[in-house]
Amino acid sequence: MDILSIIALLGGLAFFLFGMNIMGEGLERVGGGKLEKTLEKLTAGVFRGVLLGAAVTAVIQSSSATTVMVVGFVNSGIMKLGQAVGVIMGANIGTTVTAWLLSLTGIEGDGLLMQMLKPSTFAPLFAFIAIAITMFSKKQKTKDICSIVIGFAILMAGMETMSAAVKPLANAPWFSQMFLMFAGNPILGILAGAVLTAIIQSSSASVGILQALSATGAISFGGAFPIILGQNIGTCATALISCIGAKKNAKRAAFIHLYFNIVGVVAISLLFYGLNALFSFDFVNGTITRTGIAIVHTSFNVIATAILLPFNKFLVKLATLTIKEDKPTGDAPFLDERFLNTPAIATERSMRLTA
Repeated sequence: MDILSIIALLGGLAFFLFGMNIMGEGLERVGGGKLEKTLEKLTAGVFRGVLLGAAVTAVIQSSSATTVMVVGFVNSGIMKLGQAVGVIMGANIGTTVTAWLLSLTGIEGDGLLMQMLKPSTFAPLFAFIAIAITMFSKKQKTKDICSIVIGFAILMAGMETMSAAVKPLANAPWFSQMFLMFAGNPILGILAGAVLTAIIQSSSASVGILQALSATGAISFGGAFPIILGQNIGTCATALISCIGAKKNAKRAAFIHLYFNIVGVVAISLLFYGLNALFSFDFVNGTITRTGIAIVHTSFNVIATAILLPFNKFLVKLATLTIKEDKPTGDAPFLDERFLNTPAIATERSMRLTA
């Protein structure tokens, strides 16, 4: 891999992250005003919270953003800690939508229909149409909708650029050996995934990078699996940072997110590696594809939620033991500054507090 490939990889990553940001901001502007109302309608039922958390995160394409919003809601008193558990679990499921969208870049085939299904074909076309509409439209909502399409096109362009840049790695012995090392030492793979995701503060972006690397054909299931597990832990960094200086219940919400992912990783690791030791799964040594990564990412979050959903009160108790109980102060709800990251929700909340 030469210097030009490295430059192309960094450029592709920049496009990828920028496109994700543009798309997320557009989605928030279009539907952000309704998000608070949706989350406020949560009942005590944790299962409904899971569904709503998954739906909201699938819309805004960021579990970190949803979790930070939940921390803000809990901090300002408009959501109880028990309600936050379900939303946090659902957010982990909803964020896997991005991986499925990115798996489209792996579609193969020479027919016209198959070619049209490839993002490299339809994304530029959609971007051209959206940019043309943006230039001539005077309606802000129309421009916001177009920004979602433009962001998606940029994201896909970044993914294609990254995939092309890393293709030379397929012939690099050290690259395949590195993933063999992760397969032989899963703890190392989990740490690598967690650190990478904590640095870029997005599990979707981290999974996208892994999907781009899988285009080399040199990554095995066994090498990718622990990295994907670690990515789910690393995404907790954003919520933990956002709760600094917050009230204790908000800190507990952030720790619930952390504990959910840690316990999920431990439980699924023991289950998978235990079964593999007994039955020696053949697919572990096989090559993993973009779609395979999306399947693993989704399966982890669905299974972890299924395992921990009955123990949601245990997670609340564990977080309460970590952050000791606060004496009631009687403070009125206030506008949490974390909402400023989502202007539509900040505006909605300000209007309610000043009404």
